[in-house]
Amino acid sequence: MSMAGIVFVGSLVVLFLYVVVIYNRLVNLKHDTAKAWSNIDVLLKQRHDELPKLVETCKQYMRHERETLERVMLARAKVFSASEKGNVGALGAAEGQLRQGLMTLFANAEAYPELKADLSFRNLEDRISGLENAIADRREYYNEVVNNNNIRLEEFPDIIVARLFAFKPFELLEFSEDEKADVDVKALFG
Repeated sequence: MSMAGIVFVGSLVVLFLYVVVIYNRLVNLKHDTAKAWSNIDVLLKQRHDELPKLVETCKQYMRHERETLERVMLARAKVFSASEKGNVGALGAAEGQLRQGLMTLFANAEAYPELKADLSFRNLEDRISGLENAIADRREYYNEVVNNNNIRLEEFPDIIVARLFAFKPFELLEFSEDEKADVDVKALFG
């Protein structure tokens, strides 16, 4: 084999190895994104299971807050449906509605001292607040992983490998304008 042949074969081997490295990085990012979504899904399901308990506890005390309780349960159903379908856009909107409903519920609970003193309510409030914080952390991580994946899919030479093997970008979990807005505490307690 001539020197030109050796250089050509060597170049092909290096090119092949480079493509393999890029492919493996893209596969890792894809699976990291799926794992990050699964972590969110687990927390959403845990919260989904806790909300009916909270609503039932509140019903015993909050007889005049039926609309608030119904809004929480409707938003809960929307979150569950979007999560089951893997619809990131719908999930972001439903999450905003659920958070607004929960904020209203917890604010209205202040007017019911017996409810605030109920151990079950306090435990559920703490549990749901903890889940909300964990979901927020996981959403931040999910968006970071999605962003890293989507950037790699657009960078050269990764874009060539991504298109060749049909890698697709993921959707960021964005929040509704309502969820990003400051909370009007006076309106909640007024």
